[in-house]
Amino acid sequence: MKKQTTIYDIARKAKTSTATVSRVLSNSNYPVSNELKERIKEVAKELNYIPNMIGRQLKTNNSMTIGVIIPSITNPFYSSIVLGIEDIARSRGYHVLLCNSHRSSELEEEYLKTLFEKQVRGLIVSSISSNKELVEALVQKGLNVVAFDQTIEGLESSQIQFDFRKGGFLATEHLIEKGHRKIAFISSPLTRPSRLSIYEGYQQALEKYEIEVEREWIQIASREEEISERNYEFKNGIDLTKKLLQCSDLPTAIFVCNDMTAFGVMNELANQGIKVPQQMSVIGFDNIEFSQMMTPPLTTIQQPDYEMGRMACNLLLDQLDGEETKQVDIILQPKVVERQSTKVLDKVFLFK
Repeated sequence: MKKQTTIYDIARKAKTSTATVSRVLSNSNYPVSNELKERIKEVAKELNYIPNMIGRQLKTNNSMTIGVIIPSITNPFYSSIVLGIEDIARSRGYHVLLCNSHRSSELEEEYLKTLFEKQVRGLIVSSISSNKELVEALVQKGLNVVAFDQTIEGLESSQIQFDFRKGGFLATEHLIEKGHRKIAFISSPLTRPSRLSIYEGYQQALEKYEIEVEREWIQIASREEEISERNYEFKNGIDLTKKLLQCSDLPTAIFVCNDMTAFGVMNELANQGIKVPQQMSVIGFDNIEFSQMMTPPLTTIQQPDYEMGRMACNLLLDQLDGEETKQVDIILQPKVVERQSTKVLDKVFLFK
């Protein structure tokens, strides 16, 4: 194995002291001439020097790593959020340690403990439940936490929330305004607060417009994702659509809890020879990048995923750097992004 370059090697080749090399490579404020700084950096690059971050953290007691816990990176919504987090973290000199909970509360708890033990400087988390006990205990022990996407009720820490209930209301209202009264709802289990809020928004819109729907039009998956199921949401859409199409009286529109599930819905409708939106309108939730690439492009509810990631990371790092000391709660607002998967219900279709 090739010997790893040390500051002693750099000092020898740059013809200076190891103390000076250490100061330059650690960005110390100690005065060193620009000429010597450049020489040291050039030698370090030439010798492929990799700093010992563990040693540096032990000396300074100041980790430059933040932890991130999300349900699954395979969902493009969370992929985009992580990109936003990484872009800000890197620009501000931090590294990101990413963990996927795979929608398992046990695995999430394990990662929370592991990240704390590894002394990450702070944590950004999308929790799979509203259980706050462990996160709250870590906050009490001094860990800086920013929760996003999912509300952790009563947590004394900054949170970036999304008005999921309003999003559910707007999606349903969009279909109602296009003449639909037979509106189905398809979702993964309502165990996550966000999904439950979306469903409540759906119900709220139906109540406002005095619309009653068949119970069989509401299709909720019976179990949560397992680690081995990489295409869980997409498969959910397929399976739940198959059940929906067994109804004797079919809906004219389907509201789906997220875009990945909506892709599965549209896939199964196509397999069954049902045209979107001519015979069935479909609206999703999230506005992930792929939603505009579908055929037809998916009408959906906008969630600013990439910006949410940037916002969460900036908020956490501001707290770590002492620029923000108070608890901050931000509620982001939804909007309908209308594309081509929904249409005005034809009158001839209305009275079939």
